[in-house]
Amino acid sequence: MVDHLANTEINSQRIAAVESCFGASGQPLALPGRVLLGEGVLTKECRKKAKPRIFFLFNDILVYGSIVLNKRKYRSQHIIPLEEVTLETLPETLQAKNRWMIKTAKKSFVVSAASATERQEWISHIEECVRRQLLATGLQPSTEHAAPWIPDKATDICMRCTQTRFSALTRRHHCRKCGFVVCAECSRERFLLPRLSSKPLRVCSLCFRELAAQKRKEDVEEQGLGSPGPSAHLAGAVCGASSGDDDDSDEDREGSGDGDWPSHVEFYASGVSWSSFHS
Repeated sequence: MVDHLANTEINSQRIAAVESCFGASGQPLALPGRVLLGEGVLTKECRKKAKPRIFFLFNDILVYGSIVLNKRKYRSQHIIPLEEVTLETLPETLQAKNRWMIKTAKKSFVVSAASATERQEWISHIEECVRRQLLATGLQPSTEHAAPWIPDKATDICMRCTQTRFSALTRRHHCRKCGFVVCAECSRERFLLPRLSSKPLRVCSLCFRELAAQKRKEDVEEQGLGSPGPSAHLAGAVCGASSGDDDDSDEDREGSGDGDWPSHVEFYASGVSWSSFHS
């Protein structure tokens, strides 16, 4: 690790450069003791396709955003506290290489590096930072993680009813509990998932039944009665058809209008490094 860089001029300059690239849309990143350990371009699997994202690893947070002008302008800044992070290495396929999953209670997603070497560098650095952060805060590793969204292109039919075929008129939706791609009819219900949002979110019919059953069980245990009242059965749930304005388009907004970014061929070109770590 590079603890010796804390509170040094070079570290301050690096962090200031990151803040400058995000501009007014980003959050201040400079804090006493915070160190920028590494940075680079990774591809992030979004709901429609994999897209390049700039990532910055600090000793206590992971920051990423969309690329407008590489090394000059970024936007859509996201900040993830490292004590919430768990990593999972994913198997290699002919179409998908150097991948791993970044999991937190609020959001989980898949990224890939330009090479196996870069993937290992990212994973080893992140895991060491997480270990140190947990040690410093006294927190336990997170055991509950949000389900990653299955990409739209993974299926042409609803993954619940297996009957509805998606088209230009029949939209895909995502269950916030399991991440499945589902049709509107199979995702009419909403349920409060406090780890993800303060508002009830779209869930598929199967997850809704399971969540409602779990809620009823908890109500019975809390009340110490044989059966809770009718209103308690679906506390936290909202039934009804989709209004059409839920946040299924969150990933689209995050990645709309991507500017200067590497092509698929360039990104995986042999001998080209897209990441660097400071020492």
